[in-house]
Amino acid sequence: MARPKKVAAMDLSQPHELTAGLIERLSCRNDKKAQVFLRDAKAPGLRVRASNTGAKSFVFEAKLNRQTIRRTIGDVRTWSIEAARVEARRLATMLDTGTDPREVERQQAADKAAQRAKADAFAITAGEVWAAYMEARKPFWSDRHYLDHAAKVQAGGKSTNRGTRGRGVTIAGPLHSLMSKRLADLDTATIEEWAAKEAKTRPTAARLAWRLLKAFLTWCGEQPEYAPIMASTNPAKTKKTREVLGKAGVKKDALLREQLQAWFAAVRGISNSTIAAYLQIVLLTGARPGEVLALRWEDVDRKWNSLTMRDKVEGDRMIPLTPYVAELVASLPKRVKVDKITVEKKANPWVFSSDTAEAGALTIPRSQHVSACKVAGIEGLTLHGLRRSFKSLTEWLEIPAGVTAQIMGHKPSATAEKHYTVRPLDLLRLHHERIEAWILEQAGVPYVQKDEPGKLTLIA
Repeated sequence: MARPKKVAAMDLSQPHELTAGLIERLSCRNDKKAQVFLRDAKAPGLRVRASNTGAKSFVFEAKLNRQTIRRTIGDVRTWSIEAARVEARRLATMLDTGTDPREVERQQAADKAAQRAKADAFAITAGEVWAAYMEARKPFWSDRHYLDHAAKVQAGGKSTNRGTRGRGVTIAGPLHSLMSKRLADLDTATIEEWAAKEAKTRPTAARLAWRLLKAFLTWCGEQPEYAPIMASTNPAKTKKTREVLGKAGVKKDALLREQLQAWFAAVRGISNSTIAAYLQIVLLTGARPGEVLALRWEDVDRKWNSLTMRDKVEGDRMIPLTPYVAELVASLPKRVKVDKITVEKKANPWVFSSDTAEAGALTIPRSQHVSACKVAGIEGLTLHGLRRSFKSLTEWLEIPAGVTAQIMGHKPSATAEKHYTVRPLDLLRLHHERIEAWILEQAGVPYVQKDEPGKLTLIA
């Protein structure tokens, strides 16, 4: 029998024993989306599909539950006819057992995707996840808590003239060395080794970093994308790590009643009046040093004589603006701030402003306070010790503990305080002004209140 010519018409209604020549002769009209199929006589379900673009591929076609299914096997240029028949018979066998090849392929694709995701998760670094953690938790944190997380992983090496104890550059945060490791590598042994190293040079910072790390790893264990690579128990929660880092010592630095006169004299003698006012207000309000520094002019209400503090516990709290503190605030300059880009002058929003600071706000004046304490002959008194001093000094006046706690921004410690005691601002003012007057009396700082509330005249 003579071999058909290439241009001879092909009966596509009948199956043919596939050959390279037949496949080569198969053609399709040029209509958009047009395609034709050449059936194989040896392997039921095997077809060669030709499209209007000239592409040709082996496909498998059959019925399952009265529905036609069609799966592409591969390009005719890469698959041999025999290999395509083997694949077609395998698919036909699956249909005979009631298995849908499409579902099998989908499951295989899902398994591969899961494997890739797991491999990616194992390759991800702790630093990458830490950044995602900070972004996810930012709406639920205070600004101070967020900055603590950023500071503990910072790289260091940044040139600065402040806070480096003469080094001139910042040092890396306690957790920085862990951030370059894979999250999967943060096991118990690694964290215990880290704790032992950090405890030698900065145990206090390391203890805070450890607490942040524990919360971070707990969060990772709750996330579907990271949970598969996390240990069943938090690797940071070990007895050895806790023992190595040790317990924080109880700090007792506070001003004694007999030290008030020397302290006030030294602080009021500071040449920078803004710093002098800041230090006195920290003591007389019992607020956290950062809360006082964060005061804006909008937080000072002279009509109702109140101060709004950015509380790290409750968000905001309102305390009385006592007479002497009001006089100190009134003496502070209201500066303008120049925008570096637009060169536009705007009112500086900070109560404790600065012409030299980049942000326009005063930075915590620890060195000035240390110098003042040295002049006064007082050793070891920190800025937070001033807050501790406020609480301790109120004991002389037998002020109700709940009043002091509310002014300082401490959480209520008893059920009655939490749910039944409501103290309005004027009741707090009654006690707070008494505290301020007593402290100033002990310090030898007499004053006369002016007719206008909040305006006082100091008597040297």
